[in-house]
Amino acid sequence: MPILCHSDDIAEGKSKGFQIGEHFIFAIKKHGQIYIYENSCPHLGIQLEWQPDEFLDIDASMIQCSSHGALFRIADGECLLGPCQGQSLNSIDFMINNGQIDVALTN
Repeated sequence: MPILCHSDDIAEGKSKGFQIGEHFIFAIKKHGQIYIYENSCPHLGIQLEWQPDEFLDIDASMIQCSSHGALFRIADGECLLGPCQGQSLNSIDFMINNGQIDVALTN
């Protein structure tokens, strides 16, 4: 399992994008919990962020797609508003060992 980063490298209420090989993923820390998803909108398969590391809406309460404004719930990646409503982001399995986030990526 590749190491993504240390959990302290993601600020509370913020998101951070990563590229590991050919995989583009992002992580969010919300209420001390880490959530990791593939950086790909289910609608068009495009990357989600507005700017580097900017995956959240203005209130940092939802994940937002920069292309069509689709909104996804942070806790499970489900699209609640937008053209991909009812679909979900692909979550990435991970483990935290001594603060290091290890991700499970498939080829």
